[in-house]
Amino acid sequence: MRIAIDGMGGDNAPGAVVEGAILAAKEYGYNIVLVGDNEIIQKELFKRKSVPKSITVYHASQVIGMDESPATSVRRKRDSSITVGANLLKEKKVDAFVSAGNTGAVVCAVTLKVGLLEGIDRPGIALIYPTLKELTVLIDIGANIDAKPKHLLQYAVMGDMLQKHIIGKERPRIGLLNIGEEATKGTEFVKEVHKLLNYSTLDFIGNVEGGDIHNGKCDVVVCDGFLGNVVLKVTESVAQTMTVLIKRKLKMNLITKLGALLSLPAFKAVKKGIDYSEYGGAPLMGVDGICIISHGRSSPKAIKNAIREAGQFHAHEVNQHIVTALREIREASNE
Repeated sequence: MRIAIDGMGGDNAPGAVVEGAILAAKEYGYNIVLVGDNEIIQKELFKRKSVPKSITVYHASQVIGMDESPATSVRRKRDSSITVGANLLKEKKVDAFVSAGNTGAVVCAVTLKVGLLEGIDRPGIALIYPTLKELTVLIDIGANIDAKPKHLLQYAVMGDMLQKHIIGKERPRIGLLNIGEEATKGTEFVKEVHKLLNYSTLDFIGNVEGGDIHNGKCDVVVCDGFLGNVVLKVTESVAQTMTVLIKRKLKMNLITKLGALLSLPAFKAVKKGIDYSEYGGAPLMGVDGICIISHGRSSPKAIKNAIREAGQFHAHEVNQHIVTALREIREASNE
């Protein structure tokens, strides 16, 4: 299996990306193509003592910055690491593409170059996150901020397939993010989505509220990209704030410091459970290829796990399952 990695994408690139690629190549045995400035990446590789022969470099002379306009940058920077990576995926020279770069540019490049799966009108970014019970999928978290009801039905199917074939949930429960549990609550848009999900063959449990996102009430939370991105950013902010507040309180006096020391194993276990690097990246679902979008602050560990996730998508043929599931839903609705 060949996986292309955006060697220039992310706050810690290219160092963290190169290190993560080496870790993945050693652990999973994949052939990894580092896409980016050949001279810069080769210097990073030279710093490492042991580089697997399965790692190669594909030159791309340009870089799309985090603050650049997605559509404009993809159009103008045709030799950027993101655009070149998307082209490699389009041309089937690689089986998957991973990037911690400009999310909008990755979505734009892969969608334009690779295209969409049969039955999909808009791609969606899925986030896998821990809850009080099991892992849950939130989709969409920002690929499509101007969604239509049918798009959210498609997101639900994609989230369902992600739960079944990657996480291993046999019958995922689907919830629609809303301001109340009652079917009559919310905007006309949300009410229409509710109807579509209710008539589908999915295990739709109805509306879920913001407070249900992390309690494990459902296995897939569906929403439009605007709302999903707000949820994501607020959740990250709350987690960071709570971490800082807890550290401050634990340093107040000798007794709290001693308590912190005794509780250190528990703190480490909790930190590992909520650490985004443990889950790799967020898959861009609905495109006719495998694309994993990593966090901009990705560490080598996060890059390694994103590569692992790309391998899992390929091995479990998630895209083929999505196409089949959508066909079945269309056939059922026509009966």
